[in-house]
Amino acid sequence: MIFHLLFFSVILIISTPSSTSAQANCNRVCSSGSGDRRNTVSYPFGFSDGCEIRLDCSDGEIRFGGYTVQNLTRDHISIILPANCSRSFEEINRFDNSNFALTSRNALLLEDCRARLNDCIVSTSLVESRFSIQQCDSTINRSMNCYSEDNSREEFIDLTELKSAGCEVLLSSVTIDLNANSSQGLPVSLEFQSLELGWWVHGDCGCHKNAVCRNVSRVNQTVGYRCHCNEGYDGDGFIAGDGCHRVSNCGASRYMSGRCGETSRVGVLIGGIVAGASLMSTFALVCYCLRKRAASRNLRSARRQFSEATASFSVPFYPYKEIERATNSFSDKQRLGVGAYGTVYAGKLTTNEWVAVKKLRQRDTDGNDQIMNEIKLISTVNHPNLVRLLGCCIEKGEQILVYEFMPNGTLSQHLQRERGKGLPWTVRLTIVTETAHAIAHLHSAMNPPIYHRDIKSSNILLDHNYNSKVADFGLSRLGMLDDSHISTAPQGTPGYVDPQYHQNFHLSDKSDVYSFGVVLLEMITALKVVDFSRDHSEVNLASLAIDRIGKGCVDDIIDPFLDPNKDAWTLSSIHKVAELAFRCLAFHRDMRPSMMEVADELEEIKVSGWNTVDDNMTIGSLSSVSSSPYNASEKSIGGSIIKKVAGVAAIGSRRLSVISDCLTIQDEKDASKDKDKDNSPVSIQDPWLSEHSSPSSNSLLGNIVR
Repeated sequence: MIFHLLFFSVILIISTPSSTSAQANCNRVCSSGSGDRRNTVSYPFGFSDGCEIRLDCSDGEIRFGGYTVQNLTRDHISIILPANCSRSFEEINRFDNSNFALTSRNALLLEDCRARLNDCIVSTSLVESRFSIQQCDSTINRSMNCYSEDNSREEFIDLTELKSAGCEVLLSSVTIDLNANSSQGLPVSLEFQSLELGWWVHGDCGCHKNAVCRNVSRVNQTVGYRCHCNEGYDGDGFIAGDGCHRVSNCGASRYMSGRCGETSRVGVLIGGIVAGASLMSTFALVCYCLRKRAASRNLRSARRQFSEATASFSVPFYPYKEIERATNSFSDKQRLGVGAYGTVYAGKLTTNEWVAVKKLRQRDTDGNDQIMNEIKLISTVNHPNLVRLLGCCIEKGEQILVYEFMPNGTLSQHLQRERGKGLPWTVRLTIVTETAHAIAHLHSAMNPPIYHRDIKSSNILLDHNYNSKVADFGLSRLGMLDDSHISTAPQGTPGYVDPQYHQNFHLSDKSDVYSFGVVLLEMITALKVVDFSRDHSEVNLASLAIDRIGKGCVDDIIDPFLDPNKDAWTLSSIHKVAELAFRCLAFHRDMRPSMMEVADELEEIKVSGWNTVDDNMTIGSLSSVSSSPYNASEKSIGGSIIKKVAGVAAIGSRRLSVISDCLTIQDEKDASKDKDKDNSPVSIQDPWLSEHSSPSSNSLLGNIVR
């Protein structure tokens, strides 16, 4: 009898799978020394030599290759890879071994690569703003690359091409969750400083009978397998592990038939209703808490990003309720205007201060980029003719900027007679002079320079005293100190966009000069920048004005409200500004003046004037008055300096020179009048006999029609 028992015991020991012994020799619990932190993993993972796939345990924290493991799933593990400017590229070999490989959902951030890598699905600007790349050693000329593979059929990254690129630094990684239903492959989430590794077990499939064996391949070669339990079952799926066990043995039909234990159907039904109600209440409470926590976390994250964007400038945060109350729940009655990127409302804060509330539209997953860009740029400048940012609001998924309120609207509204009956010439000239100084400040006083990219009359605001304030920095970009331009996709408002910028994507300070030239034309003509009711060749105001100015027919397009013939200075200064606008609109940017030169010339025009004017002098006799400070063989007509050069516009002594039919006709009229009158001065040095045309007697604001 004893012999038989011994025999069966030996047989039982021999028949027990060796994996059970392996299970017993594998430590799957990671705990801290004090025991307050405890993490348990399932097969095939563990923390000792007897485990199929070994991980590390450090004071209750699961680690792999010296990095913290963030998540373990049936296919992947995620580790935290903090941004590190000194991490060698060779560190990538830690993540490529016999049981692990980098998945294709990773976007690797690399530096100092000798070869060009394929384009990354994550934008470089987003990466730079998120990782604060400027903290890296600025004395080294670093260049950052973002590498990802868009072949969704392959689970793992092929490191062959990557290793041949000769990169020096593995900065960090971004895990990308792609939207499988999107034809454009747009990411639905980005996990920064996260690295995803796929894992496998070697050998033949050792999966439970209620599990599916899935082979894992790399470079068209099977390297191992994983086990996935079938639907309705739970567990690790491996025979050597816990296998798969049914989630519930009693289905709904068995409960209702009364065949599941001693519980009656009525008791089950009542218990089910009570349990369901309790579960729904608990679920709702958990969801509410999670949403509150997520909202708080997102708010802290957004504030941290905005704090990084405005490190040297404190931007106050307004509560959403206060903004909502100030704008009367964003009432249409308080709407000031609608643009391509948002809507502006008038609002009154609890301090009785009127403000302009700009509510940005949610356009894409990078929606914070524009508001951060605008805050960062506008908070670095300080100029009396640049609109002042008072604060922002980023609650409830909204992106809101709060600016000082401009009670007199925009320059465009006044020129189009949407507000008032029109602005006199002296006020218009003062407005554009102040605007030119503001833009020149962005180009010349800032380091690096700032290119506005959306200069237009609707972005020139007017305060109580009709002082100009340049607004809307959403499209602005920092310039480069060591080059004449930067390359970026053309953006802006039709009619104002620099044609050379639109043609070759080269953005420079002269792109703003072109846009400002269009504003000068608006000021002179009060015409719309794009008007399809005009002749097809004159739909664009720049084309229309260049044609008229080039032919010397400036008078044909002057706004009648200006009454240019009321005094000599008005007509002369209008012609000077028209000439300046002509030079600003030159196709080649090198032919355009700088904004500093434009501002200086407008300042000279504004303060210039005649000492005396003959009481009997008519404006018709002023057609040959010269205002050029240069002495050359130039002929002046109506205050514009003209040279006869082969019938085309040319820049000489920084003055416009053309030949035209309009000028020929004007010459004949002037010659006829000169026969009857010989007291018309021919230069600015000749004396005038009257003081009635002195511009010093014109009030800049007294003539405004309110």
